[in-house]
Amino acid sequence: MSRSTACEGEAQRRRAVSLAGDRELVAARLAHAQRLGNMGWAEWDLHTGEAIWSDQVFTIFGRDRADGPVLLPDLTAHVEPDDRQALDRLLTAVVLGTEPVQAEFRIRRGGELRNLRVVLEPLMAPGGPAGVHGVIQDITGRRRAERIMSESRRQLLEAREKAAEERHVMLALREAILPEPVGCLDLPNTRIAVRYVPAEKTASLGGDWFEAAPLPDGRVLLAIGDVSGHGLPAIARMAQLRHALIGLTMTGEPAAGLLAWLNELVIHRLEETTATAVIGHLDTSARVFSWARAGNLAPILVRDGTARHLDQPRGVLLGAACGQPYEPARTELRGGDLLLMFTDGLVERRTRDIDEGLDLALKAASQLRGGDLDAGLDRLLDDIGGPNPEDDACLLAVGILGPDGS
Repeated sequence: MSRSTACEGEAQRRRAVSLAGDRELVAARLAHAQRLGNMGWAEWDLHTGEAIWSDQVFTIFGRDRADGPVLLPDLTAHVEPDDRQALDRLLTAVVLGTEPVQAEFRIRRGGELRNLRVVLEPLMAPGGPAGVHGVIQDITGRRRAERIMSESRRQLLEAREKAAEERHVMLALREAILPEPVGCLDLPNTRIAVRYVPAEKTASLGGDWFEAAPLPDGRVLLAIGDVSGHGLPAIARMAQLRHALIGLTMTGEPAAGLLAWLNELVIHRLEETTATAVIGHLDTSARVFSWARAGNLAPILVRDGTARHLDQPRGVLLGAACGQPYEPARTELRGGDLLLMFTDGLVERRTRDIDEGLDLALKAASQLRGGDLDAGLDRLLDDIGGPNPEDDACLLAVGILGPDGS
């Protein structure tokens, strides 16, 4: 044998080895892809009845490879009884037809129900279909995820409907207890506008309240507060506290004394509750605001277009400590002045420091004018960032009229 012939033979051998290696690599990659996709292939010979399954199909059916593949006529017996009729129709269609068909059916594997998707294609020969090629995929995980998503959507929809209903009930209850007046209240020598701003989140609706009413002695009661907590319990405690204040006011007790009495009420009758409040009596003739506070932020005074916080008298939260005195304060006013009382939901935000909120409130309050209080409060709310998603708020704006009524 010549040297050239020997070299040519060695080259052919190497090519054969290389092709065999390539085929093994392709087969390994194909098997890996089938495992990742949890799918495999199968072929059935319609003339001999023989069947060939890829390894992954055995895994999908939980079938021992020693038992061999399931023959096409026997396939129906391996699926759930409710799916057998549909699979029979599928097999008939692929044997008698020329186009691929597909369906979904269920099997039991180790006692667990599995969802399978099968695509069957006739292998055509001159005399008609000679066999059937199938791709079978286990889609149990996908169907389980879809069911979980569907159930989650259903629960979310129910939760939203329930939240909307609860919000409607709570707002209706609040309105029954604390009706918000439309427009401004024109009391003696004053113009008053109020706002209750509900939290954007239903669960955050709470116990903010206000009161503005003329008293028998000619003064005007001005009060604002916030009961701790959220939801119906907070609203119920708010109603008790506000109604108690209205009754106690008839005694003529100064604001500091009223807060002391309310503190006793919260400690002894509203257990595990705290509340903030500002209570004041406005003498519209003398233009004097006599007031006290219990943990609430001090009112803002707007005079000649400049806004500032009033100095805060000492006063702890209602319900925080028994027997604590509340320091009285006295603020002399002028015609054209404006007082803004508010609860902390106006200025507190999870996303910013409270000092930033207070600065925004001062800046916005400086734009308030006594002759346009109602619209002015709407602008003020917009300027400080709109409703608080986490907490409700009350605002009470009081304009002191001048001699000419402006």
